[in-house]
Amino acid sequence: MEVVINRRIRRRRRLVRLFFRLLLLSLVLAAGAAVSLLSYTKMQGPPPLNVAQTTVFYGVDNSPIGQHHQGENRHWVSLSSIDSDVIDATISIEDRRFYRHLGFDVNRIGGAVIANLRAGSMAQGASTLTQQYARNLYLSHDKTWKRKWNELLYSLRLEMNYDKDQILEGYLNTVYYGHGAYGIEAAAQHYFGKPASNLTLAEASMLSGIPKGPSYYSPLFDLERAKQRQAVVLQSMVTNGVLNQVEADEAHAEPLDFVYDELDSPSTVGPYFQDAVERILTEEVGIDPVLFEAGGLKVYTTLDPDMQKEAEYWVEREMPDTELQTALVAIDPRTGDVKALVGGKDYVESPFNRAIRSRRHPGSSFKPFLYYAALEHGYTPASTLLSEPTTFQVDDGRDTWSPSNFNNNYANDFITLLQAMAFSDNIYAVKTHLLLGTEKAGELAQRIGVESPVGARPSLALGTSDVGITEMARAYSAFANGGKKVEPRFIRKVVDAKGDVLYESEPELVQVLDPKLAYIMTDLMKGMFEPYLNAHTSVTGRSVAHLINRPAAGKSGSTDWDSWMVGYTPQLVTSVWVGYDRKLKLNHSTEGQHAKNIWANFTEHALKDQPALNFPKPDGVVEVKMNPENGLLATEDCPTNRVTYFVEGTEPTQECPKPAPNGEEVEAIDEATHEKERFLDRFFKWLDH
Repeated sequence: MEVVINRRIRRRRRLVRLFFRLLLLSLVLAAGAAVSLLSYTKMQGPPPLNVAQTTVFYGVDNSPIGQHHQGENRHWVSLSSIDSDVIDATISIEDRRFYRHLGFDVNRIGGAVIANLRAGSMAQGASTLTQQYARNLYLSHDKTWKRKWNELLYSLRLEMNYDKDQILEGYLNTVYYGHGAYGIEAAAQHYFGKPASNLTLAEASMLSGIPKGPSYYSPLFDLERAKQRQAVVLQSMVTNGVLNQVEADEAHAEPLDFVYDELDSPSTVGPYFQDAVERILTEEVGIDPVLFEAGGLKVYTTLDPDMQKEAEYWVEREMPDTELQTALVAIDPRTGDVKALVGGKDYVESPFNRAIRSRRHPGSSFKPFLYYAALEHGYTPASTLLSEPTTFQVDDGRDTWSPSNFNNNYANDFITLLQAMAFSDNIYAVKTHLLLGTEKAGELAQRIGVESPVGARPSLALGTSDVGITEMARAYSAFANGGKKVEPRFIRKVVDAKGDVLYESEPELVQVLDPKLAYIMTDLMKGMFEPYLNAHTSVTGRSVAHLINRPAAGKSGSTDWDSWMVGYTPQLVTSVWVGYDRKLKLNHSTEGQHAKNIWANFTEHALKDQPALNFPKPDGVVEVKMNPENGLLATEDCPTNRVTYFVEGTEPTQECPKPAPNGEEVEAIDEATHEKERFLDRFFKWLDH
């Protein structure tokens, strides 16, 4: 028995000795492999520099409209010429163990590998500054294990051939900070108009947060989001021990004075449009910002270069040299393609894209949404209401409201819906809004593409909720195309350097309106250019009617702070806004005409080579000659008449009265002529009491 036990003990000892020998051999082999790898990377020297490619934007005719460069506007500066706060902020947010690893952080990589294996993707990264530098210089940006392995090899080559300060200097001089600024010196000059050696802690922490997403975290695009990122950077500096909490809080609260230093000559064709495309690619399409910055993409857009040049020309010609700003969006209602876009008077002076990002009160340009809802609920172009000074009970009778017409101009008589639209009668609009229910206009607006919340207040009839310039063009497209909601399309296709299609889109249209009522709304909106519709006041488009030589419809709008013109032909819907960024009041006598002038001149010249098309009339719509002042069938005895359209079966059947024997027109048309409308006005007056 004792012999057996001794044999077992000796066997265990042999196994233990064998295990330690194998472990020692493994360690020796691993050490040898590590030495060999390090020796290899040392002997290989730094890998050769790959020149970044250029991303090219193409217009709808496939002509180049702009380029996005990487590797340009880079001003190399030594590490000693870079403010220490930049260095501390960059290391704290990107790679706290930078000075303690050999190009890769084993702890971070291990955690990322486990997370990615669990997720079944390469969603989480653990790149050090060395790896990022290697990636920017030498590698593609594919999220694959092969690329990660090559990144480690290149990082080792950098680490074995440069010291840490050289690597950090190279990173800070090559990283992209947005808006064409490559490297910290270009970024400091671009955002703050100063060298990288003179940045404050607040400025340094702001810039250090941008490289994670140059478009997403640019303070020139979204200051609130950039400030949130700055707070993350400052807190990482506190965690890393280079700041205390008081210093971090003071830096975050410090106001920043941004400048715009022109690093690239901006594209002469649609710089605001190209900014919008870049944001869509990275934020909506989902293309990795790093891949976009690597270059080599071909981005085929919907922009019409000729229309864009017309838009920029008429904005430049019409807008005064003051702080007054403008925005324009033109959409093909048949496809939703954005054909032209202007986000401000001057891209160099102000790259803020008002066409995409501004929300302003639309004023009376909101009324078509209300009146389409009215058509759905039984109104016709001949429906009449009394236009006179009126006080309304609002807020369940707890308050009163007395809206007024422009210049206090009232018919003091019954007017038709056709007239109410043409000269923008506010009393007619508010009565209709309250009668339908204050939620109907907003529901219609959202049905056809207004995404901003507009609410259901009584004053919504007069356009008192903020909406976007692009939203208005999108919504009006449904009137122009027979009732289809469109999705604004900026990008047709994106192709990478290998020729592979990364993204492709088709027009998106959904029928949401009755084509017959959409056609009638268009006919109503033609009225703003027809000066003979009413003897009491002029139509709102009279001043530009002579500029339009093709069938067109639209609606202007104005508030104390905003001037709008949204109009369309069968081929093009254009939304124009004019106002001050700081919401200063407009002087409508001198500044209120710019939006209409830009719209009319742009529309006429943008379509100069296209046929003057009529809006196609759908089945079920009939035309009659109507007296626009009373909504009755016109006869030779009527003072004016207009061909007006109705859903079949709703057209007027009663003729205008004959003149009295003494030559004066009969005032009492008929007891039943305004029976419904008289009842509605009695109803409103009853509410006032």
